[in-house]
Amino acid sequence: MIVVDRVSKFYGRNAAVRDLDFRIEEGECVGFLGLNGAGKSTTLRLLSCLLLPTSGRVTIRGFDVEEQPHEIRKLIGYLPDEPPLYPEMRVEEFLRFAGKLRRMSAEQLQLRLPKVMAQTGLEAVRDQTIGTLSHGYQQRVGIAQAIVHEPALLILDEPIQGLDPVQIVEMRALIRSLRGEHTILLSSHILSEIEQTCDRILMLHDGRIVAQGTEDELVHGMGEGPAGYREALTAHWVELEVRGDEEALRGALALEGVEIVELTRGSSDVLRVKVKSVSEARELLATQIVNAGLGLRGLRRTSSALEDVFVRLSQGERPDEAPEKDMLEDKLEGKEVRA
Repeated sequence: MIVVDRVSKFYGRNAAVRDLDFRIEEGECVGFLGLNGAGKSTTLRLLSCLLLPTSGRVTIRGFDVEEQPHEIRKLIGYLPDEPPLYPEMRVEEFLRFAGKLRRMSAEQLQLRLPKVMAQTGLEAVRDQTIGTLSHGYQQRVGIAQAIVHEPALLILDEPIQGLDPVQIVEMRALIRSLRGEHTILLSSHILSEIEQTCDRILMLHDGRIVAQGTEDELVHGMGEGPAGYREALTAHWVELEVRGDEEALRGALALEGVEIVELTRGSSDVLRVKVKSVSEARELLATQIVNAGLGLRGLRRTSSALEDVFVRLSQGERPDEAPEKDMLEDKLEGKEVRA
């Protein structure tokens, strides 16, 4: 449905996004994951025809964003990071207004609005003024205006931003309920929301896609990513607590395919060590430690989980390197719109 081919967007000399290259199929729910300033909103604005690329090409259902933007806009429902609402209007009144802007007839709106308000949980507040609603309900109104015309493509930019925990759960359920009816693009800097909502994930850092794939593919190193990515994700990670001499412990763990990543001394003579191996090695590690006359206090398997990969890739590191950088400063992400 969507083909993005080597797309970049510059503001002067500053690149908001650079060399984006990906495809999205009909019916997918795809999450754009990245820190603030990573380029998520710019990417969604490019797909929404609110911005034009500096270079490269974007097509949606065969239509080109530069040559046929009006055809593409007919296909799209868009919720920006701040819902485009009129606080003085009532909910149903506003949704009728939004539908008319989409060239829907009065008869079409009469049939469509009850379903939209039921889907978004707005039936009880249909006659309330939007400005009196909670932030959670205003987000619901924002989604309702985005789906009122039954778009093929639904674009949601940070839809859970500013919601409380209960509202987040409700919004997550709402987005899930829309899957199957629309192709959905969702941006967030909150990993858990992308994990629980989307079929596939595109990780962005500094305006570039640094990894993409399903959650399982990313965690098991089968997705696309930078050098060192697969090796780090397919490694086996173990944390040990060992009583005894550090030199003796290092000698016991000097095995082929085993690497001590971190070793610290805790209380008394207990050593805490994090080990990476190319294959399952817990039994071997325990045997080596006991045979060396050391006391094994604890052994726990860990993993280079998606959260760890996200943090390291977002810091611009190879995921098999220890994170040493401070968190990134926000990069320029443009707000202007080209007609």
